[in-house]
Amino acid sequence: MDLRDPEAFQAVYATHSRRVYANAYRILGDAAKAEDTVQDVFLRLWLHPDRFDERRGELGSYLALMARSRALDIARSDSAGARAGERLAAAVEADPPQAERPDERVEARERSTRLRTAVGRLPKLQREAVALAFWGDLPAREIAERTGVPLGTARSRLRLGVEKLAQAAALDAA
Repeated sequence: MDLRDPEAFQAVYATHSRRVYANAYRILGDAAKAEDTVQDVFLRLWLHPDRFDERRGELGSYLALMARSRALDIARSDSAGARAGERLAAAVEADPPQAERPDERVEARERSTRLRTAVGRLPKLQREAVALAFWGDLPAREIAERTGVPLGTARSRLRLGVEKLAQAAALDAA
């Protein structure tokens, strides 16, 4: 079967799309994300039909495995983003560590408040990138993968977020 032929590809989609959707939905539990997974799996098949080798197995099994892998990637990304967001919220909302002297405690509390305010003022996408980088301990490449954006976009969001936090710190210090 020539997967580059639009009619053959349409037949493959008609035959296997429900199974791909079911596999993705079973893992994700979200219809919209499962539909996105189906689209992604078939787009990858359309763009790279040579990656399927019929000598190694059936097309349906190959597509089911692709759906499972992509759905797990999405679930992990969602989970990591949620954990990073929770850590960011906890770090920003938490009381500063107790210092020895009262003046140190006041200063630490003020720094924490300034950080909380500065992070809260970041645009959502920059805040997410900063949280994934610093609290999720992820490099820009993984931030790009988890948020579904190009690497350059992830780096830009992270750089802009850090620059804005640095500007806020400089203004507070002045």
